Amino acid sequence: MNNFEYQNPVKIIFGKGEINKLGENIPEGAKILLTYGGGSIFKNGVYDQVKASVKGFDMIEFGGIEPNPHYETLMKAVEIVKNENITFLLSVGGGSVLDGTKFIAAAACFQKGDPWQILSRQSPVLDAVPIGAVLTLPATGSEMNGNAVVTRVETTEKLSFASQKVMPVFSILDPEVIFSLPDTQVANGIVDAFIHVIEQYLTYPVNSPIQDRFAESILTTLVEEGPKVMANRTDYEAAANFMWSATMALNGLIAVGVPQDWATHMIGHELTAYHGIDHARTLAIVLPGVMHINRVQKKDKILQLGKRVWGITEGNADERIDKTIQKTKEFFESVGIPTKLPDYGVSTDTIDKICTRFKKRGFKIGEKANLGPDEIRLILEDRL
Repeated sequence: MNNFEYQNPVKIIFGKGEINKLGENIPEGAKILLTYGGGSIFKNGVYDQVKASVKGFDMIEFGGIEPNPHYETLMKAVEIVKNENITFLLSVGGGSVLDGTKFIAAAACFQKGDPWQILSRQSPVLDAVPIGAVLTLPATGSEMNGNAVVTRVETTEKLSFASQKVMPVFSILDPEVIFSLPDTQVANGIVDAFIHVIEQYLTYPVNSPIQDRFAESILTTLVEEGPKVMANRTDYEAAANFMWSATMALNGLIAVGVPQDWATHMIGHELTAYHGIDHARTLAIVLPGVMHINRVQKKDKILQLGKRVWGITEGNADERIDKTIQKTKEFFESVGIPTKLPDYGVSTDTIDKICTRFKKRGFKIGEKANLGPDEIRLILEDRL
């Protein structure tokens, strides 16, 4: 196992009815900017619960944050934070709303020019407005980490940043919010969480059995509980297990002491930037290609995944790798997510654009930094 330092200061408040504890976790006298997305919180009762809990606080609302939060939209909120002397941000929504809120928190305190540099140049975040979160969609794990991804429509770029400064002070997770979610959002959440684990697990062995077993337990739980949630949205126990799996998938715990990949995400972000495809669906497209092209480099861990998660033990190494890739694709497709580029209307023209963009960036991706434009082309062409 590699050396590591790990600290996670986020307070998690988990369970049914816990949204009513919101107000007691916000600093007294705070001036709040409430951020949300397309308005589903008004239909599922979450907004009313939030309002009741923060009664007495001075609060301004900012809605309309997109599923892939737009820099252009978020900068409007930054101006409100500055002009209204906002002292606390309250994100009520899924991972995209929280990602966007993290950028608002950092950008409002950014003193070195265009806040886009936080993403484009990885300029350090020295300060940020405190954030609290009420999660309405399990998927990204953003409720317990300092990561965020933002899209700039003007330049068709989707970039990420990470900082401890934007980790939420607290996050409230009530599994009952899942009851009203449509199939598409639940399926996306299952696949998103699954591939978050894969990015930290499917690399190469470093003798880290605890981390491997943690990761495998999350994967197995998603495989077991995800279909239950799809079949019966009001199964509270399945919803709770799914929600906690999505949080544990990306709160940093399974990442410590082990190599990480993230090539699937970096390639997938480009598919969203050019075509607006849901984030989780881009990952479901790309991952099988990454596994196939990296079948030699990732051999040991693919075989381990096949054995411990999918129960694949028969055949030679190549046959078991093929079966593991196939089983992974079948799982994604079983919850309604296609895994081929043509399913989303993506052609070779987009592949050319993506490869050109990676060539201009001048660096390679993956846990061993071995994937450049040529390898990325092979990965995407595998998905045609």
